[in-house]
Amino acid sequence: MKTKTPKLSDTDQVTAHIQKLEPQVAEVIEAIRQSILQVHPTIAEHIKWNNPSFYYNGPMKPFDPKEYKRDIAVMNLYKGRIMLVFPSGAKVNDPSGLLQGNYADGRRTCVFKDLTDFKNQEQHLHSILLKWLSLIEE
Repeated sequence: MKTKTPKLSDTDQVTAHIQKLEPQVAEVIEAIRQSILQVHPTIAEHIKWNNPSFYYNGPMKPFDPKEYKRDIAVMNLYKGRIMLVFPSGAKVNDPSGLLQGNYADGRRTCVFKDLTDFKNQEQHLHSILLKWLSLIEE
């Protein structure tokens, strides 16, 4: 009789994903991850679209799941670049200029070159996340 392997928790899945990355990239991803999770207790993490992502886990008014209203940011680690994609980033007023792009679907992105670049932009990222949370319709 086969024994079932217990499914990893969302947090454990993110940890396992990061551990498979190149050490230099993993270090930056882990720093970003910890920073985002410290912003507010309603920010949670999981793997979405094969990358670490962050979502709002608090109460919300009902909505069409295709609107992705819970999704805050998804990492895009394609070809070693460290990008955060904010599916509804256009809603956030970002005077810092960290959020870039003008996509018709309302998403915005930010790219971090390395750990130093992230640390230099960390407070802007926190500000964006707090503004995003303030726009939630509970």
